[in-house]
Amino acid sequence: MQALHFILSALFTLVVIAFLLRVLMPLVRADFRNPFGEAVLQVTNPLVLPLRKVMPPGKRLDPSSVVALLIVQFAGTALLRGVAGGGFGLESILLGGVYGLLHTVLQFYFFAVLLYALAQLVRGRGLQPGCADPEQAGGAAARADSPRRSAAGRTRPVGGLPADRAAGAADPAAMSKAAARPRRAA
Repeated sequence: MQALHFILSALFTLVVIAFLLRVLMPLVRADFRNPFGEAVLQVTNPLVLPLRKVMPPGKRLDPSSVVALLIVQFAGTALLRGVAGGGFGLESILLGGVYGLLHTVLQFYFFAVLLYALAQLVRGRGLQPGCADPEQAGGAAARADSPRRSAAGRTRPVGGLPADRAAGAADPAAMSKAAARPRRAA
């Protein structure tokens, strides 16, 4: 009995994650025209499309996808309670469904952040700005210590002057020569 409960729980968690992705992907403007997005649509369309006939889609949040997510979560909770020998009280199914959905969403976000951090480490960027390659990390500390390149390709210090003019800027004679040069009209 415990093996059946475990298998059903794993299957319903995967289905709930598919419906959760159906809700979240439009919010982050993810494209459904790839194999992963098409798989999510194929799994979720049998329940979402009939609900869409009743509820028109929203601009960013699709209410039929949210209702389908809730239906799947509550149906899974009821089935798992029935397999485990628990009661079918409406209150226990609603509370168990909300708890299960909250648990699944938090786990989903935890693993998404973990995978993002691991991907950053694999790419060699590190988790802190400046811990790997300062030019790639792009943090404030990295920008303060590294020279920049101007449009002409000359190295420029952070102050903004080209390196060949930076030394003469502190010289009063160089400043008077620069002031004496005629300026071009823009």
